[in-house]
Amino acid sequence: MKFSGKTIFLAATLTLLAILAGCAAKGTSSYVVLLRDPAGKVGSVAVRSAQGEQVLTEEMKGAALDGKREPFLATQEQLKRDFGAAMAALPAAPIILRPLYFRGGVKVLSPVLKQQAKDIAARFLRLAESGRSVDISVVGHSDSIGTPEAKEKAGRERAQNVADALVELGVPREAIWVEAHGDRQMVVPAKSGGEPENRRVVVTIR
Repeated sequence: MKFSGKTIFLAATLTLLAILAGCAAKGTSSYVVLLRDPAGKVGSVAVRSAQGEQVLTEEMKGAALDGKREPFLATQEQLKRDFGAAMAALPAAPIILRPLYFRGGVKVLSPVLKQQAKDIAARFLRLAESGRSVDISVVGHSDSIGTPEAKEKAGRERAQNVADALVELGVPREAIWVEAHGDRQMVVPAKSGGEPENRRVVVTIR
């Protein structure tokens, strides 16, 4: 089988589990179904067998691994029946939240950033209360102004300020991982005066 894009993990996981389980539905041959990835994109998968090759490029299209039938459109009932337990066991996709932007070298959270922190903390606590094991990654970024050390420090200060705000709002400190990337992952090309959108903190709930 050949996978493309971000389809690899999900399609490969479902295929492997289908083979191991022998497909829970009696009399059903092992098959693979193409689904969207966590970002909402649909890749492609080629299923090769002695019968030839079948390429899936549409969501919910399936193909038997033995190649004995034409690609078919799977139903939600089929997925629940044959892959329900396997899909339930998959780890939850990370939740990458909207970046928190710092204007200038601000060290104190603005009212806007404080509200964003409240929203993040509330979301984390809801997931935690539902029984899900969750933690938070808080990554600080900087623009291109200054020495590498200064940029790393600026990114870490921003991330730490957000982390401290989350702790004050009820998120356990041990659940927060703080990192600094300096200007290594700029979203906007550097300008002589720096670019405000690069001065940000990215929060991911896992």
